[in-house]
Amino acid sequence: MQSSSRLTLTAIVGPTAVGKTALAVALACQNGGEIVSADSRQVYRHMNLGTAKPTATEQAAAPHHLLDLCDPDEAFSLATYQGLAQATIAAIAARGQAPLLVGGTGQYLAALLEGWQIPHVAPQPALRAALEHEAAEQGAAALHQRLAAVDPQAAAQIAPTNVRRVVRALEVYTVTGRPISELQTREPPPYAVRTIWLSRPRDELYVRADMRVDAMVAAGLVAEVAALVQRGYGWELPAMSSLGYIQFRPYLEGAASLAACIERLKYDTHRFIRRQNAWFKRLPNSEVWTPEHPAWQG
Repeated sequence: MQSSSRLTLTAIVGPTAVGKTALAVALACQNGGEIVSADSRQVYRHMNLGTAKPTATEQAAAPHHLLDLCDPDEAFSLATYQGLAQATIAAIAARGQAPLLVGGTGQYLAALLEGWQIPHVAPQPALRAALEHEAAEQGAAALHQRLAAVDPQAAAQIAPTNVRRVVRALEVYTVTGRPISELQTREPPPYAVRTIWLSRPRDELYVRADMRVDAMVAAGLVAEVAALVQRGYGWELPAMSSLGYIQFRPYLEGAASLAACIERLKYDTHRFIRRQNAWFKRLPNSEVWTPEHPAWQG
């Protein structure tokens, strides 16, 4: 194994439903690899179907890491993920195994592969609540303008509609007195990075995504969402407002049919797929694989 200062890190990335997990498990079995998840929703316990978490069979075939780390109402930050992922990758390498970073959450991938230096500012619940209330009362654009006044660089990179990221940037500025854009520097990561970007034609990907939604529903996705609500997890939580869960709120509250909510989930999944590629384009040392690639019989 190479020294930990320049160990090889292979990242398998791609949009939802492209086939990342199946390829990652196959490669891990062939090469003695261990899989490190880069999925911001699979960190939550009790959320299996809607997050397309690797099945028990897949997890038994190859070691998986960074799944089921916290409950849906627990805070989990990008900085927390980065620290855990770095430690996990180093531990895998120390065992003489090959780490495989696998997922579709662009921010998680970029933080590791681009060497982001993330401000370690703990969540401030009262401040966040006040800022979110301000956005609700005065509009997201007004909160975004407030960020632009103190950190124009961050404001230029965050859409006004992304209230969560605007709130985080203002939270960091309020706590530290420094713009988040100033604190978010980058240093080359201690890895020789290889990024495998899985790609399929858009229409084919949509069909696969729709089939997966139908399979999730058949496997009990609606019951999974209902169970989370019964446990007391509110819709305002980041976990509960995520793709695969929030779409069923109208059905569970008697405001829409199940068929309508399933169609909304399919539509939102297509839209999410279109957004994901913007992140993958920026990742280092990318090679695009299509299903015709000899190493990927997708």
